[in-house]
Amino acid sequence: MSELDTDLAGMTREELAAEVVKLRNAIRRHRDSTGHDLCWYQPELWSLLPEPHAGTHEVPEWSKFMEGCVKFRRSLDKQCPGARRTDESFGPEGEVS
Repeated sequence: MSELDTDLAGMTREELAAEVVKLRNAIRRHRDSTGHDLCWYQPELWSLLPEPHAGTHEVPEWSKFMEGCVKFRRSLDKQCPGARRTDESFGPEGEVS
């Protein structure tokens, strides 16, 4: 168990079950989002759920998608102005290079 997970050692079975349900519901909300609410496609994360994914996302057209990306990036300046900045580029398949 990593240092980050030591809180789990003190939890009861019921508390652990409630934590699992909370985490699963958060993953489902992300998985089931669509359009501009689906910022990142994360099938590896979604595969942690016991049920299969229907794969019924809607994806904005490129121009609308890019508008959403710009708005999201601007919101980061307000939400976490002290975050470290990087000039790292994305690879050919959307992977960070």
